[in-house]
Amino acid sequence: MKYAWIKQHATDSCVNRLCRLLDVSRSAYYAWLQRSTTTTEKSDKVLMEMIASAFKKSRATYGTRRLKKVLSRQDRVVSRRRIGRLMCDAKLACKTRRRFKVTTNSKHNHPIAENHLARQFKASQPNQVYAGDITYIYTQEGWLYLAVVIDLFSRQIVGWSMAEHMRTKLVNDALLMAIWKRKPVKGLLLHTDRGSQYASESHRDLLKLMCQSFPGHMVKQLYAPIRNLPATNSHWLSVSRSRL
Repeated sequence: MKYAWIKQHATDSCVNRLCRLLDVSRSAYYAWLQRSTTTTEKSDKVLMEMIASAFKKSRATYGTRRLKKVLSRQDRVVSRRRIGRLMCDAKLACKTRRRFKVTTNSKHNHPIAENHLARQFKASQPNQVYAGDITYIYTQEGWLYLAVVIDLFSRQIVGWSMAEHMRTKLVNDALLMAIWKRKPVKGLLLHTDRGSQYASESHRDLLKLMCQSFPGHMVKQLYAPIRNLPATNSHWLSVSRSRL
């Protein structure tokens, strides 16, 4: 371990000084450099390449637990401790998940419709049942909020809106896009949560034009891959680039 540490820092400091610091002889250190590579070192090198590849594909979000599963699927049984050591040697630091941000305010005085969908999240034809929700994306310029409307028949996004706020206009714009694109007939069901934006008077007035509103929860899983991306990802560096 001492020799490895000296080798690691040899480009930043004098070898003589490092040897004196760790109380080892120069001759012993240079003899160690000339020795043949051990089986463990060869194995570590191969593992490090596999770990670095999986870590890069995860956008720096995988820790030792998930990396161990990735290696296991490649028929490599490795302890989390060894993976952690190799990550430390390669200076691979896992990015932590951003704190949870509340997007639903159900404490309001607006009227709430009954849940007629009753968790039956399958539609038999297009433009029969839509689901709407709001999520958040962290950028280096601050929080950005995304409202979407999806068709439960195809799971396709039919309307969306992004803004730096969570006012009612955010969800109204997403629904207006869906109505403009799809032009659904009367009788369409819209399934959302009981947040103040969806229960607001302006949103209910908009719903009277084409559809009926039924609150609930459906599209949270749609946002997970987006929300967990680190802000250092090139797409999330700024609010303007996130809109792209």
